Amino acid sequence: MPAQIRAAFDAELRHARTATTSGQRWAALERAHILSQPWAWPHTRAHAVMFALAWSEHDRREAAGQVLRLLVAAPGSALGRYPEGNTGRATVPLTQPMPVPQDLAELLTHR
Repeated sequence: MPAQIRAAFDAELRHARTATTSGQRWAALERAHILSQPWAWPHTRAHAVMFALAWSEHDRREAAGQVLRLLVAAPGSALGRYPEGNTGRATVPLTQPMPVPQDLAELLTHR
């Protein structure tokens, strides 16, 4: 993961830890997930943090969805088979591509 993208990924994870609302935490994790998709370890880490948040919020559906995503994140990234822009949440289909926010798209052009 290039340094510029790593810095943005880490910043989103920090924002998720310090956010004051669940919505803010999830929004930051979704952005971190989008940034992480091309790289197996960061992608898996994003899903692990999402699982931890779902668990802490007692959201069984989201936690179960994250377990499945933890299993496929690394292989998907390693094989280049991931749905670009997908937020990584259990509320969206596992293979559905989604629009990438413009600021993240600009960062990802440097990979």
